[in-house]
Amino acid sequence: MGRGVKHVQMHWIGSTELRVVSDIDEGVSPIVQAEEMVIRRYMQHVTWPHRRVQLFVLQDLSPLTRQLDLTLASVPGGTTMLASRPVINLYDLAHPERCTVFVNQQAMELAGYWDDLLAVQGLLAHEHAHPLAENMTTHASRSLCTKLAFKPTSSGDGLPQASRLEMLLSELLERLVISAPRELFTNQLTLETGFDQALLHLNRRNVANAGRSLAGRAQLRNLLEQDVASGNRSERVVGQILLGGDLESHLVLAMEIAPFVRAGHDHAARELLRVLEREIFPQLEPQVAPAFAAINRLYIDLAPDLSVEALVAWGQQVTAHLVTALAEHELLVEATVESRYESGA
Repeated sequence: MGRGVKHVQMHWIGSTELRVVSDIDEGVSPIVQAEEMVIRRYMQHVTWPHRRVQLFVLQDLSPLTRQLDLTLASVPGGTTMLASRPVINLYDLAHPERCTVFVNQQAMELAGYWDDLLAVQGLLAHEHAHPLAENMTTHASRSLCTKLAFKPTSSGDGLPQASRLEMLLSELLERLVISAPRELFTNQLTLETGFDQALLHLNRRNVANAGRSLAGRAQLRNLLEQDVASGNRSERVVGQILLGGDLESHLVLAMEIAPFVRAGHDHAARELLRVLEREIFPQLEPQVAPAFAAINRLYIDLAPDLSVEALVAWGQQVTAHLVTALAEHELLVEATVESRYESGA
């Protein structure tokens, strides 16, 4: 691995074997204690399938990216996504007797989670909920594919077809439609299992981070306005760029907030929404708030027993709200949701 393994431990939690491997000197014990607590609580509340859990607590995940590259080949972002994640659970639905959890010290410290026990509990609980929250709808989500492309425009100041914004919006659509069902049911189960305070703690931080990011947005706007003044961009294109960034940064928060309503924690959802609606949305492009509200409603109402065809129809509704928000800023896109099998993907 290029770094020496400094800790190898084995614990038994009921009939589950927890193996701990770490290459760091300090800070492992609180992570292991949080992991044991999370496993015990899931054992008490749900059908626990794992007979072995491997917990790697590592400085970073670079020693493993090569081995995991094939495993993550079909995951958006691949090993780049893995390297930036504080915690990740790798599991095989065909072999539910085991799973492997990786805790990334570097990413945890960067996000401010390493010494935050409540955040650690929330992250571990969320990752363990992923295989436990599988249902007909989450299985159907793996059969979907999305496509988004700019429509040709006749104006001379339009955005190029292969622009960064088009890629950003394509990735956003994939997250909103394909990733969202799994995140919604995972977060819902995490809440229903008693980790509501931990998950609320994490989401308070997410919303606070969204507020802090407004300073960077203001700087970007100033830079873009300089391009307008020099004749290199039009005001219309500046608005389109800002809208794309606003949608990408904030619509995904609905995956975090809707589960609180689904799990009966309406007060927590209202708290998070209050901050967004009063402090953040008014400083964004005006199309963001209504698109968020509409998609959040679809997330709240998502049923756990949808067929692929029914989930395609649901995904088309999500897509329509994104397309409408973009069209209101004269950013015309063609976007589709379909089954991979029908599309030949």
